[in-house]
Amino acid sequence: MNLKGKNIIITGAGRGIGRAIALKCSSEGAKVAILARTESELKETAEQISRAGGTAHLFVCNIASADDVNEAVSFARRKSGSIDVLVNNAGIQPPIAPFAESDLGEWKKNVEVNLFGTVHMIRSVLPDMISRRKGKIVNLSGGGSTSPRPNFSAYAVSKTAVVRLTETLAVELKEYNIDVNAISPGAVNTKMLEEVLQAGTMAGKEAAEAEKRKEAGGDDPLLAAELVSFLASDRSDGITGKLISAKWDPWRDEEFQRQLRADKDFATLRRIDDKYFRKQEA
Repeated sequence: MNLKGKNIIITGAGRGIGRAIALKCSSEGAKVAILARTESELKETAEQISRAGGTAHLFVCNIASADDVNEAVSFARRKSGSIDVLVNNAGIQPPIAPFAESDLGEWKKNVEVNLFGTVHMIRSVLPDMISRRKGKIVNLSGGGSTSPRPNFSAYAVSKTAVVRLTETLAVELKEYNIDVNAISPGAVNTKMLEEVLQAGTMAGKEAAEAEKRKEAGGDDPLLAAELVSFLASDRSDGITGKLISAKWDPWRDEEFQRQLRADKDFATLRRIDDKYFRKQEA
């Protein structure tokens, strides 16, 4: 029960990774407030939590709307009290197409949800965390945040921005004992996989990769949920400003955790040739 007594808000909790995170956090003793745009999906998540012996408060919310977010956070506080942990999981993937052929309206919407939705949520919970000098924020990254992702430019740009926001806020908020981290959940088969399959040739080489992943089953969303649970717990105190892979990083290992705490450049977005930039010849 590593999260017993903690109040956690989870966005995009109606299905997929968000639902897995909500179930895991609840099973660890947390009180969860679950947010998403589709009420029927939220109700199903809440029912699964209830059947497992937990309690979830649900709120239909479009995180791209600051007013919606402020109302949702106020609702969560009324139900549970101060928010100890925020998990920014909600996100969208389209447009899927070469940049020159992408619909700019969809491109902007992607940034509004993935980046500004995350910004809205953090801005809403932060004053209380700062006043209490304690808190945890976990942001979900995605494909394209650490390397180019052709035909997914909006998603890649918005998720890269989320990682840099994570790093920047970690520095700003360190004096308040607020840890801010990002995770890469792995190639989980969610609605986003179906979007890639539907996009066909517009997704480029990822269309064929998506077909293989659908057959293989994809990564288990529990990997991401377990990492979020760790980062939400007191066991992760002092780990901040990092991008951690749920699948590939040995984050359970104490030596890895020590390096996360000790090395400010480890598990971050950096250009490091000869330490940040190429050294000039003498």
